[in-house]
Amino acid sequence: MKHRTSIVASLAVGGLLLAACGSSGATPTTTSSTTTMTVGVTKNLVVTPAVRASIFGAEAKYHQLPTKDYVGLAPGMTYYAFDPMNDTYYAAAGLVPSSPSLPAQVGTQDDGGYNLLTHRNGHVTWRVYDDGLGAAQDSICPIKIPPSVLKVWNWRSGSCFPPIAS
Repeated sequence: MKHRTSIVASLAVGGLLLAACGSSGATPTTTSSTTTMTVGVTKNLVVTPAVRASIFGAEAKYHQLPTKDYVGLAPGMTYYAFDPMNDTYYAAAGLVPSSPSLPAQVGTQDDGGYNLLTHRNGHVTWRVYDDGLGAAQDSICPIKIPPSVLKVWNWRSGSCFPPIAS
């Protein structure tokens, strides 16, 4: 008997649901609905060895020097995030020149030891922006980094360089 009651109850609920959907002879009714679109949240990402290598290679190429002219990315100065609103990856990193490479030493000292990088989701080529003045007073960022990226990186609003340790 319990089994029969469950079946009848299920059929009744199903019938109500179908009736709510309407039929061709039903009188139209006004209903309101709200569509909620979930937009992803900007994420601070881990710089994997593959990402580190791609950033390193892109920066060396940007400076028109071979990667052997650098020893790597500056420790504690590499940032990486994804902003779903722009469908774009953002990175920032400083290069460390190798001591035998005078061009790399001059390049990182005078015109861009710190760079900002972007690439659209689905693309693998970084676009590099020189941020040689970075933390200098009244310097202008070469790109606008979205506030959500600055937030996950813990950078000052409107800046384009990591906080300077005091």
